[in-house]
Amino acid sequence: MDKFKANLSIPFFRSIHFKIPLVFILLLLISLQLVGAYFIRQLETEMLASFDERITTQAHFLEDNVRGILQQEDTEGQEKNRQLNEVLKRFNNSEIIETQVLDDSGFLLATSNPTNQGLVGQRSTDPNIEQTIFTALQTESEGYDSDQKVRMKKYVSPVFASDSSGAMVGVINIRVNLESAYGQVQSIAVIFLTSSAVSLVFAIFLAFFISRGITGPLQDIKDQTERISEGNYSGQIEIQSEDEIGQLANAINYLSVRVRDAQELTEAERQRLDSVLKHMTDGVIATDRRGKVMIINDSALTFISANQEDVIGESIIDVLKLNGRYSFRSLFESHESIVMDFSTEEQESLIKGEYSVIQRESGFISGLVWVLTDITEHEKIERDRRQFVSNVSHELRTPLTSVRSYTEALTDGALEETEIAKEFLGVIQTETDRMIRMINDLLKLSRMDSGREDVNKELTLFGQFVSHTIDRFDMMLASDQESNIAIRRDFSEEDILVEIDQDKIIQVIDNILNNAIKYSPDGGTITIRLMTANNEVILSIQDQGLGVPQQALAHLFDRFYRVDKARSRAQGGSGLGLAISKEVVELHNGRIWANSIENIGTTFFIALPIENLDGEDEWLNETE
Repeated sequence: MDKFKANLSIPFFRSIHFKIPLVFILLLLISLQLVGAYFIRQLETEMLASFDERITTQAHFLEDNVRGILQQEDTEGQEKNRQLNEVLKRFNNSEIIETQVLDDSGFLLATSNPTNQGLVGQRSTDPNIEQTIFTALQTESEGYDSDQKVRMKKYVSPVFASDSSGAMVGVINIRVNLESAYGQVQSIAVIFLTSSAVSLVFAIFLAFFISRGITGPLQDIKDQTERISEGNYSGQIEIQSEDEIGQLANAINYLSVRVRDAQELTEAERQRLDSVLKHMTDGVIATDRRGKVMIINDSALTFISANQEDVIGESIIDVLKLNGRYSFRSLFESHESIVMDFSTEEQESLIKGEYSVIQRESGFISGLVWVLTDITEHEKIERDRRQFVSNVSHELRTPLTSVRSYTEALTDGALEETEIAKEFLGVIQTETDRMIRMINDLLKLSRMDSGREDVNKELTLFGQFVSHTIDRFDMMLASDQESNIAIRRDFSEEDILVEIDQDKIIQVIDNILNNAIKYSPDGGTITIRLMTANNEVILSIQDQGLGVPQQALAHLFDRFYRVDKARSRAQGGSGLGLAISKEVVELHNGRIWANSIENIGTTFFIALPIENLDGEDEWLNETE
């Protein structure tokens, strides 16, 4: 745009405002030159012809006066010279330089020039006079008089006798000054040139005035087009005439309105497109025909973890990390969707890219439009689903296989042996109970996932509630003669009020305590602590078992996950207890996590929000 504006700044001598007067003036100058040259040439010709005619008339008059003198044969030479001189004096004027009378042999008889009186009686050697004597014809010639330094013309005329013989009796040589004739021509030429100069000056002003009348509207048109190019469509060109320029100005005004409407429509569409692109959950990338990124929305930038400044103008192959897999040309040949992995150490990220070619009706390819979809969660759900189906199938197949095996054994005759049949039926019942527990756990997880699990919360003194729950395990361990596992309590003395569904929290504590008892060695101690921090009550259950490897802690609450699958299955675990516990705690807006050191033990933590009620002391007193 700056270069375009620079081109619009035209120097005056290259502008139409200068060129129109220049052409007009040059045409006028050429016309004046042609007319002046023709006029002065014709004037000069007419003036010289008139001058010749006047001198010729005077020469004829002089011939008539000297003819009689030249025909007097008895007149002496001096007398004839005197008479001729008198005639020449009467004939002499300012235009005549010298007049000479010669006889038919070319001897000078008289001259009007006093300085040439000494030449009287001598024969003339003038070629014009000799030519006239020989041819008896009048001759004329122009030349330059070096003595008087003037242009002159020579007229040499024969003088014939007045009788019928027509014999030449003498010659008249007249030299005249042409400066007067040329002076008149020059005077008239000066007048012509002066008037031409005045006309030229007037024409210059008129040409610039006319040029201004043409270039003024053109300048307005140029200014309006500049405003249009800058996005200002408010101005209008004043129509000063109904000619072609006026029609052009009217067309520019109409164009300004149409461009403004089109620009407003385009801007509205652009804003609508920007809004759509900005709020789309899918990523959108548009490229030019060379594969350079032109447009990219925020979602796409988030997917590829990049900034807009680093992406715009870069190759789509580099931006989507398709090097080695695709070239830009191959993308036009294959229109299949592409799955791209943008995962990092901290986060998994799988992006599916689908694209289409932007192609005009003529076949010209303008670029590509990509739509990126985050399929990380979908792939994770699909992976979990496959894993879930595999786990459920595996978990159900094991007890079903046992049930089938023992049932076949009973059918084959083991039923006849009472002790063996009783043992086999016990195994079948155990495996059936195990499948029922697993199915119940799955149904419970399904209700939690769908939000259909009812939570009946009530205000509870959490310390008393946990103590009451642990009392059952104390009685169970005390009644087990083979177990010497002890439970140690370390509770805060303050009263802690929480809002919980007691049945579900009891199930969580039971799952964790049962695991602690299962994996604790003989003579081990399970320590249960209760404390408060940051408006939360934290219950920790610590055992002295084998512990959990660090790499397994992140998956400890996944469904069907077991650290030691063989041992867990042998002890009747389904791998769903901790997953259910996590869902229950999160239903109470709480948190659950675990720390573990191999061969030392594992500690589970349950954090629940404390309820701070007005009049809490009165409520506690009433409950007591």
